[in-house]
Amino acid sequence: MRSGCSDCVMRMYSEHGSVYVREEGELHCVSADGQLLSTHKAPRLFQKDFTVRLCIESSAPISRQRSDHFIFTYNREGSLCYTVKPLLDISLLFIADNIEHVDSLVGFPEQMAHKLFVAAEEKQKFTDPPTSARALQVFSEAYGELVLKSLCLRDRKLLVSERMEEIRVFHQLEVLDLYGCGLGDNHDIFRHLSSEAFTRLVRLFLGDNCLTDQGLQRLTAPIRVMKKGLENLQQLDLSNNPLSEKGLWYLTCFKKLEELDVSGASVKLDASLKSFFRVKMRMELSAEPLKIFTHSECQTEGWAEEVINQWERKASELPNKEPKPRTNALQFYGREKFVRERIHSTCNDRRTKGQMTIIHFYKPHSTTQQTGHSKDTSAALTTLMGRKRRLSSEKEEHAERSPPAKRPPESTFSAEDLNLLNSY
Repeated sequence: MRSGCSDCVMRMYSEHGSVYVREEGELHCVSADGQLLSTHKAPRLFQKDFTVRLCIESSAPISRQRSDHFIFTYNREGSLCYTVKPLLDISLLFIADNIEHVDSLVGFPEQMAHKLFVAAEEKQKFTDPPTSARALQVFSEAYGELVLKSLCLRDRKLLVSERMEEIRVFHQLEVLDLYGCGLGDNHDIFRHLSSEAFTRLVRLFLGDNCLTDQGLQRLTAPIRVMKKGLENLQQLDLSNNPLSEKGLWYLTCFKKLEELDVSGASVKLDASLKSFFRVKMRMELSAEPLKIFTHSECQTEGWAEEVINQWERKASELPNKEPKPRTNALQFYGREKFVRERIHSTCNDRRTKGQMTIIHFYKPHSTTQQTGHSKDTSAALTTLMGRKRRLSSEKEEHAERSPPAKRPPESTFSAEDLNLLNSY
């Protein structure tokens, strides 16, 4: 170091204390006589013997939760590096952690809402019972059918009973499949189906649910009395339910019903049944099975599709308590024959379901009718026109022979109509 520079350094050292000089990218401390005393390196973020151990805990301390804000990666040299997540992602994670405390998401952009929904789904917010119903309600009120448009719970009776509070939240459902759930007449879900929350429902599958005339009366009571409820229903599946012809009268309140399945019901496919649907509901018997009742197109659609899968996985993880066999006890009390008859009757019921007569009705003007329907309709119209011509000719001949009779009044009620009016 030059002498002039050394004098300057000594002067600065005496006036301001220690002097530091950066040389070749390193910081050096200069003594009073101009000599380099020591070299100070930049502090290291991690020591050389730094190791990482991943710990997964169910309830992590609050101090460790902040690690979610960082992304740990390895560079080319194999060193561990980390970067901070964007502020938007950090904010979404915070809101997802507290989604049950959000008042409303109305007006929030759909793209951001979908990211928020995925973040809450990863944190199991829609699976835990304390937060699932409220969390789903926040999204359902703001985004409706985007959250869930179609829900298929076919043969999942346990899931319907366990997730009753969550199912009530989906107000914008258009398709609901509850086939084979064995709900009976007094299940709580019928009270919600007949409320104003499910007015957008278009397709409803209630086959094989042990539904009787009493349950159908309860389901249709709001729309028959107050004109509210399932007023937009177009496709209805009531197959394999013990419904009688008296119970089918309750279906006349569905003015927009276009397709109906009553296969396996306690009714006879005769002329009176066809006449009832033709006169009261303007529906015809389908010569071929309708595709809509094959359940091939029914599936869960919406943001909450993975949530339903999480519910199933969580339900499958629960220990299944197998009931103790009662065969020995029944055999001891002399009821082994009863058990065998019961088993055989169950097998016979399953066989009869596969051999039952398909009874599908449809409206001829429906856009979903099949090609065979037009042929059947034209044939029926041709037969009907032939009957009208014969009746008209017979009436003309009878009119020529006999004097004109007194015309009966048009507003006459039958005994069945009077009974139906008195039932209200």
